[in-house]
Amino acid sequence: MTTIAPDTITSSELLSVVASRELAARRTVFAGIGLPTLATELAHLTVAPEIEVVYESGVCGAHPSHLPETIADAVLITGAEAVLSMPTLFGCVLQGGHIDVGFLGAAQIDRWGSLNTSVIGDWNSPSVRLPGSGGGIEVMANSREVFVVMRRHNPRSFTETLDFCTTPGPDRALAEGIRPLGAGVTRVITELGILARAGVGEELRLVAVHPGVTVEQVRAATGWDLEVADTVATVPPPTSAELRLLREDIDPERVYLR
Repeated sequence: MTTIAPDTITSSELLSVVASRELAARRTVFAGIGLPTLATELAHLTVAPEIEVVYESGVCGAHPSHLPETIADAVLITGAEAVLSMPTLFGCVLQGGHIDVGFLGAAQIDRWGSLNTSVIGDWNSPSVRLPGSGGGIEVMANSREVFVVMRRHNPRSFTETLDFCTTPGPDRALAEGIRPLGAGVTRVITELGILARAGVGEELRLVAVHPGVTVEQVRAATGWDLEVADTVATVPPPTSAELRLLREDIDPERVYLR
């Protein structure tokens, strides 16, 4: 396949392409707006043609004519397989175990896959106040696995101790006597590479790096003593075909591509 010079590929394009490939063989995806939308749309056109996208607004099996700008965008409803109420979406679809992959973002993540989307700094006087949980806790607890896309890979984002735990992974939940349905975070896609874990009891470890990135760079950018797989793969760069789909078919108006 034809590849493109790395300096012409944006961070959004790189993360969307790599995340889309991880969706191969997955069927139902609970996706947020932004990079998860780009990734699922690209997966539908490439590695997962049968993929069904579920949005937090209750839209299931969305087939929008163009990219939605919010989860409440009316374009999501046109052509959708179903539109469910919130109690049905969370009580039956999520808690019923019908989601293969939940897509989440975060400001901070720890080695066990717990997430912070609430505050940076002290709770009472934070340096940054963030949107909070939304449906993140339910997605984490009930999806079979969770993918996280992180725009920044540095010790402040990949931290030993979260400033605030908004969304506990299953290891933390189990320590509190709560038994989640799913495996929690199994993939973290970043600008440096891919971290992965199989499920409860395992830390995230480095399994792949992007071309030109070293294992030492990733470990230095991580706020804990990062485990490294015995064999670290090199992520194939985005192909011209993948980039064409993103740029020309999926997001020609660059709603999310930066």
